[in-house]
Amino acid sequence: QVQLVESGGGLVQPGGSLRLSCAASERTFSSYVVGWFRQAPGKEREFVAVISWNGISTYYKDSVKGRFAISRDNAKNTVYLQMNSLKPEDTAVYYCAARRGAFTRDYTQYNYWGQGTQVTVSS
Repeated sequence: QVQLVESGGGLVQPGGSLRLSCAASERTFSSYVVGWFRQAPGKEREFVAVISWNGISTYYKDSVKGRFAISRDNAKNTVYLQMNSLKPEDTAVYYCAARRGAFTRDYTQYNYWGQGTQVTVSS
C-alpha cells in the first residue's frame, strides 16, 4: 500500500502562485497514474489534473487550463501541481490520488489518497 502526503498549500492573494507536492512512500510510485482533486466546503470532490506514469500525458479541468501545470519526478517519488494566476474559486482542500493501470480522470478509479492540503485564495 502506497502512502501519499500532500504539502505546499497555504494562503495566497488572487493572481498569486503556489506549488503543491505529493510525496509517495515507495519507489513503485513511478508506475502509477496520479491525479489531483479538490473539494470546497459544501461541494463535491472534483477533478483538477492527471498525469500518466511516464509524465508524457496530462489532462486538466477546463477552468484551470493555462494556469495549472502537473508534473512528476519519478526519481524523487513526487508529483507536483504548479498553480499560477490563482482565483478565489480555486479555494479548496487539494488531494493527491494514485492508481495502477490506465490513464483516467475518474476519481472512483483511484486506489490511494493523501490527507489533503488547504489552499486559500483571498485578499
